[in-house]
Amino acid sequence: MKKILFFIALSLFMASCATKKNAVTGNFQHLNNRTMSNISSMHEATKAVSAKPLFKGQEGVVNALQIQKDGLLDKHVTKVPALLICVAGEVVFENEKGFKQTLTNGDYVNIEPMVTHWVKGIQDSQLLLIK
Repeated sequence: MKKILFFIALSLFMASCATKKNAVTGNFQHLNNRTMSNISSMHEATKAVSAKPLFKGQEGVVNALQIQKDGLLDKHVTKVPALLICVAGEVVFENEKGFKQTLTNGDYVNIEPMVTHWVKGIQDSQLLLIK
């Protein structure tokens, strides 16, 4: 669980606090000149569902997902445990076992391996998928 939290914190930090090349480590003056990134800028606005790699660590990967309102990430399975975090918007996660969970900003769900699941966009949404 500590590793998962570390990857979440690291990926969010990297995505939102990218700094210029000449920034001095330990000196906070560079924060006024930082460049900002947002996971929504990784996706095309015309696609109902989009997935892009955000971060690949030594032990796992973080993908940025966009699901637009009424978009459907169709039924699929994962071979490894995964964590789905809603960063913005609202989606409904369901699986073949009858589990159904609405996710909004900051909510997350553990995804069991080898269990068919799907995600429907209620609002335009940005999510992180950590494997």
